[in-house]
Amino acid sequence: MEQNQIARRMDFIAPFYVMDLLARAKELEAEGRSIIHMEVGEPDFDTPQLIIDEAKKGLDLGFTGYTPAAGIPPLREKIRDHYRNTFDVEVKASRIMITPGSSGALQLVMGVLVNPGESVLMTDPGYPCNKHFVAAVNGVAKPLPVGPDTAYQLSAELIEKHWDDTTRAAMVATPSNPTGTLLSKQELSDIYDVVRGKGGMLIVDEIYQGLVYGRKPFSALSVTDNIIVINSFSKYFTMTGWRLGWLVAPEHYIEAIDRLAQNIFISSTASSQFAALKAFDPECIEVLEKRREEFCKRRDFLLPALSELGFKFPVVPEGAFYLYGDCSELTDDSFSFAYDLLEQEGVAITPGKDFGSNKHEHHVRFAYTTEIDMMQEAVARIRRFLGK
Repeated sequence: MEQNQIARRMDFIAPFYVMDLLARAKELEAEGRSIIHMEVGEPDFDTPQLIIDEAKKGLDLGFTGYTPAAGIPPLREKIRDHYRNTFDVEVKASRIMITPGSSGALQLVMGVLVNPGESVLMTDPGYPCNKHFVAAVNGVAKPLPVGPDTAYQLSAELIEKHWDDTTRAAMVATPSNPTGTLLSKQELSDIYDVVRGKGGMLIVDEIYQGLVYGRKPFSALSVTDNIIVINSFSKYFTMTGWRLGWLVAPEHYIEAIDRLAQNIFISSTASSQFAALKAFDPECIEVLEKRREEFCKRRDFLLPALSELGFKFPVVPEGAFYLYGDCSELTDDSFSFAYDLLEQEGVAITPGKDFGSNKHEHHVRFAYTTEIDMMQEAVARIRRFLGK
């Protein structure tokens, strides 16, 4: 073996293209260009002041050391109460693990579930890092092409068709990134029945759970508690940089997940955990709900505006803050389209290549994480770019 050889698993870790595009956007801004950011999946709202004040309080109290790997008990109990009060679901606090973001949660889940060579079914298009968490433990990610017929989601039929002797789990996201679509309770129940019948585990990504429009949000834990659910303080709670998330798992897995967390992370950041104790307070939820309503207004502006320009949205997204547009009538190379749009008009969007190989050249993602007046300007610039 050569001294400088890189592990073979890195052959399967693709770049996160949107970060390269963001870096170029920042370069253009530094040159004095006006850039409208619709590329990165980060809310443009600051963390609620109530949470910030609680973090300061925790620091003043000396809350700066290691915590239990599973998280501080008061926060695990707050999340337990959140499931009870918001979704009418009973979850023992002992089944809740606090993690360094949802990415930390997924690393733990794949490490505990997946043996080398075992596979995990997921959607294509889907969040790009999911397949890399599988590769990191020498598993095999199996993205399944999905489209408007299933609202860009896995279905029980797809899972039944593609499950084989190597399959360990299926992973779904509701609401999803990049499409913003949801699974219904019945669809989740049907999926769970297939996965359970195969002896596998269902993983449900709910990190955009609070950002749902036009229907009441629910947790997959209301369908069954024999699944693993991932969540985060990043999106609905607008705490991206605090790097805090959680997972809920069947009791049988908790000891192993805790043990792995001890070795990989030691613990999540103490001050972030202390601050998150205020995230579920009614005063904070009131602020967050107003922001959710604003996201809905943005969606309702941007969807028809882009449709008029020739982007197609066969499924109306009911959650998250993304529009995944079919741009096949405008270009056959969405990657070049996104970069040319940035260079020529200063509008940053994400090419479909970041989300998989399923017709990626015909899709782009818009994040409506900026004010409507800025999106109006973005639409005007895109119209000019298209010559319309």
